[in-house]
Amino acid sequence: MTSEEVEMSIEIAREAMDHAIEHLQKELVNIRTGKASPSMLNDIMVAYYGTPTPLNRVANVSASDPKTLSIQPWEKSMLGPIEQAIFAANIGLTPMNDGEFVRINIPPLTEERRIQLVKQAKHLGEESKISLRNARHKVLDTIKDAVKKGYPEDAGKRRESTVDKMIHDFSDKIDKMVVAKEGDIMKI
Repeated sequence: MTSEEVEMSIEIAREAMDHAIEHLQKELVNIRTGKASPSMLNDIMVAYYGTPTPLNRVANVSASDPKTLSIQPWEKSMLGPIEQAIFAANIGLTPMNDGEFVRINIPPLTEERRIQLVKQAKHLGEESKISLRNARHKVLDTIKDAVKKGYPEDAGKRRESTVDKMIHDFSDKIDKMVVAKEGDIMKI
């Protein structure tokens, strides 16, 4: 194996780690913190003329205040299907249709629910760390194979320490993201 192949393996691992961070960010956004956020409804699909369509493509979704989401459809005929889609999603929110908007009041979180959400955030963080470790394992195997096939051993050790530092940095990012989300969840 050549040094280019080793570098390519490290770059692939870095991309996998970046992907793990991006995935964690998306998952953490979906954890409700008690504040109204339009992203809470990102996964809602509405029947738009028989075709499942993301809610944000048939309506304007906004947080009118910290406890209320407002959904203004671009066509009034979509009020009913939007309301039905939110009920069908079973996300624990009750939409109210006033003829112009669909409004959703976000109920305050109980202490028990907050603790569950913190555990969920920590679990997602741990899953991301497992993904990092898997990427690390693959790249270290590649480096060890390269050393067996003639790649300089001291260069292999340097590459391994580079990978370990990279893993440590990404792991710190994950920890910071989870701690920040925990702070958001526990804030009353």
